[in-house]
Amino acid sequence: MRFVSFLVGALLFAVPAFSQAAPLTSTLEVSGWIPYWRTATGTSDVLPHMDTLTAIQPFGYIVQPSGELYDAAGLDSEPWVSLRATAKTKKVRFIPTVMWSDSAAMHTILSNSASRQALADKIANLVKQKDFDGIDIDFENKWAETSPYFSLFLKGLYARMGQKWVYCSIEPRTPLTSRYESTPPEGAGVYANDYAEINKYCDRVLIMAYDQGAVDVRLNAAAPGPYIPVADTAWVEKVMQLASQTISKKKLVLGIPTYGYEYAVTPLTEGYRYERLWAFNQKYAYDMAKSLGLTAVRNTAGEMSLTYIPTSTPKVGKVPRSSQAAGPAAATIQPFNIMWWSDAVSIAQKVELAKKLGLKGVAIFKFDGGEDQRIWSVLSGT
Repeated sequence: MRFVSFLVGALLFAVPAFSQAAPLTSTLEVSGWIPYWRTATGTSDVLPHMDTLTAIQPFGYIVQPSGELYDAAGLDSEPWVSLRATAKTKKVRFIPTVMWSDSAAMHTILSNSASRQALADKIANLVKQKDFDGIDIDFENKWAETSPYFSLFLKGLYARMGQKWVYCSIEPRTPLTSRYESTPPEGAGVYANDYAEINKYCDRVLIMAYDQGAVDVRLNAAAPGPYIPVADTAWVEKVMQLASQTISKKKLVLGIPTYGYEYAVTPLTEGYRYERLWAFNQKYAYDMAKSLGLTAVRNTAGEMSLTYIPTSTPKVGKVPRSSQAAGPAAATIQPFNIMWWSDAVSIAQKVELAKKLGLKGVAIFKFDGGEDQRIWSVLSGT
């Protein structure tokens, strides 16, 4: 498909030069996930920078519907074996992630005392048999009714782990006043994660403060044009302030994204409709910009954006006033695509936020070789 090189005017902001963040304090831990689907590039990305890290979380193990654990990463083979050996030498914690997103299976297994205890046994035994430094529990998309059983699972796992670390990767929670324009609907404050219980049974609580999208109606309304962030620092601060009301800052870790999403965007009479197409790493965005003869711009969320219009899309009307671009093309507007991603500058902003809020550390999702490589200067302070 051919594309018209056309930039939507709502995002015409100057791109600030990259500036080095202040060196991290000694109390700010730095960790990150290495995804199993990018094992080779992820491990080679991390190895030269091991001195920067407190922990690495290979991503990892997957819980099967039966409750068994599947080693998707192949952690007993290379290049993980060499990475783990280097981590041990550098005193970097090696803490694999156990991930699960099957809502029904989670509820079935966790709500049953026998199967819940069996899963806790499997995970604790795995950590001890493999001599991992700990485990990272990433159970996402739970039902609200699963919440008390998930808390019981964490309590049981924590008791079994002894001196091993228990990390918990938890979804972000947007304040209700930012999720709804008026009175929240009944049940809006019922959650799948009990932050108070998580605070009791997790040594580190990693809040995955990304995939914001359109969840914050206040920030959506204030944006001058298309606005579909991965993680606006303004939203992230709300999320972490809310979490810190229940979870000790001595445990609280800010999860920071390195990736982006592309959306098909349809202008409406008021606002826009977004259809997420796919995720991508930064190189893809800059390759696209080069092919179109466009320049990526820094947007109102502090992240990077690139917009273009596929030539095959029909025009649908006038440009909203807040989105008018200079030149003849501004007279009409079509559905367009927007690429929105996190780069080293936006990551540096969140590192500074973590220090400002007095959090324990930051965790990067993800290290796979495709992230903005300037991130290592941000994290090391060199």
